[in-house]
Amino acid sequence: MYFNNVIMRNYLWCLLLLPMLSMAQDSTRVDLSNPHATVQTHLYFLQSDSFDPKKAAKTILGLSEEQAIKKAIKIKQVLDGKGLYVDVNKIPVNPNYKDSIGYSSFFKYVLFPQRMPQIYVEKIGDKWYFSSETLSKIDSLYKEVYPWYVQKLENLIPVSGHKKILGIELWQFIGLLSLLTLGYFIFLIVKRIAFFLLRRIQQQITKNTNLEVNKVLKQLAHPISLLVGVAFIDKLFPSLQFGLPVNTWVFLGLNIAKTIFWIYVFLKLVKVVMFIYGQFAEKTHGRLDDQLVPILNSLFTGLVIVIGLFRLLILFGVDAATMLAGATIGGLAVALASQDTVKNLIGTIMIFLDKPFHIEDWIEAGEVVGTVEKVGFRSTSVRAADTSVYKIPNSKLSEIVINNKGLRLFRRYNTNLGLRYDTPPELIEAFVKGVREIIIAHPETRSDSFNVEFTGFGDSALLVMINVYFKSLAWGIEQSSKHRLHIAIVKLAKALGVDFAFPSTTVTIEQFPEKKGVNLKYDIDSKRIDTVIKEVLTDFTDEFSN
Repeated sequence: MYFNNVIMRNYLWCLLLLPMLSMAQDSTRVDLSNPHATVQTHLYFLQSDSFDPKKAAKTILGLSEEQAIKKAIKIKQVLDGKGLYVDVNKIPVNPNYKDSIGYSSFFKYVLFPQRMPQIYVEKIGDKWYFSSETLSKIDSLYKEVYPWYVQKLENLIPVSGHKKILGIELWQFIGLLSLLTLGYFIFLIVKRIAFFLLRRIQQQITKNTNLEVNKVLKQLAHPISLLVGVAFIDKLFPSLQFGLPVNTWVFLGLNIAKTIFWIYVFLKLVKVVMFIYGQFAEKTHGRLDDQLVPILNSLFTGLVIVIGLFRLLILFGVDAATMLAGATIGGLAVALASQDTVKNLIGTIMIFLDKPFHIEDWIEAGEVVGTVEKVGFRSTSVRAADTSVYKIPNSKLSEIVINNKGLRLFRRYNTNLGLRYDTPPELIEAFVKGVREIIIAHPETRSDSFNVEFTGFGDSALLVMINVYFKSLAWGIEQSSKHRLHIAIVKLAKALGVDFAFPSTTVTIEQFPEKKGVNLKYDIDSKRIDTVIKEVLTDFTDEFSN
């Protein structure tokens, strides 16, 4: 009797505890109220310790239960095969969540926007389900991750192939070695092909070959072939069917490697392009294009590195929106704190676009006069005649008036010679004629464009204006040409008996009429004048011929 009472009491306790056990077993229920709940439901009921594909299939709308189960399992297999670990803690719990990054304005959440944008959940009615796009593309995604030969390979694996070595099945170990070996041979083959194609493209563009370019092209072919090898491993590695933890780390490493290789490729590509552009710049008229080569090289190199680092940070889990917002705010703060630097950079761009001068041009920029030596990011170096160097900020240089004497066709020289007031008109005419003949005979002056004229009466001299153009634009040659011209004019004046005036005052003393003033005797004989001019010109031309 006591035994029967015990049995009865235990039976009643079981009846009481059965609902509680059932509730405990179903503690994780199907919840589709928000993106987090839907993804959590899908992943939880496809785990080995909580496997219930019927409940996982509730996250799929519009299909039969059998079809929904297949789709739900394939979604999980694709994510696992690509090593995409879903951090459910980062999934929003807002039932009215909208993508604010730019994928759409609809109620949707993309699990992996960069690596797998086709898989996402969306709100339908008041619940969240996997999207119709996901369902339509999941079969093709599955075939990409697990090609047709995977199932056949599994059927061919003997029982011994499933033995584990260091936690890895034997067939997986052999497959991994084979995959790495094939990847290495593909790398070698693609490297030769890539170098051949790059060289052909370079020859088509530049119409010539260069040992230095070939060296750089070989360096460029190396990372390209590495990218192909990594892509080959990335494509076939899921076929080895490692677990999610292994796949996550392997694909993270592969993506990091691809990013680094892409950075390497673009850095070498910048080097190749800048080398070719440098050769082109050497053939241009001015040297400003030559100066632009290192600036562009630094700019593009920095841009490649920044974008590459941005990509690496995204791979390590840094939120792209947060990083972009931080970069924007930081860039704005830096821009405000360094307005002068930004202005100088803009000025540099304007100088290279407008090209108001070239390297080695002689310019006048405000109070600075000299030869342009270098145009940098911030300033331009100008060497003055005394060999000192001026650093002019490019922002200021782009705003002021620049007199580019380097663009002159000729160097103009203008001066006035003062003759004594008692010089006879005949000698003035002879002097003017002789100076004209000297200019015509001068090899560094334009004989078709000059002026030598008696132009006026100064305070103490008769003014003879000389306006002449030197052919050479070099400052040193101009000074040498002036020297020879001046010497010839002085010789002419001495030979003719013409004196140059200087500031003076004449005083007449009337109480001493017997005293005579200073009256120079000028020889105005025309034959003598012609002979003198001829002799001076002969000496002048002989000087240049020697």
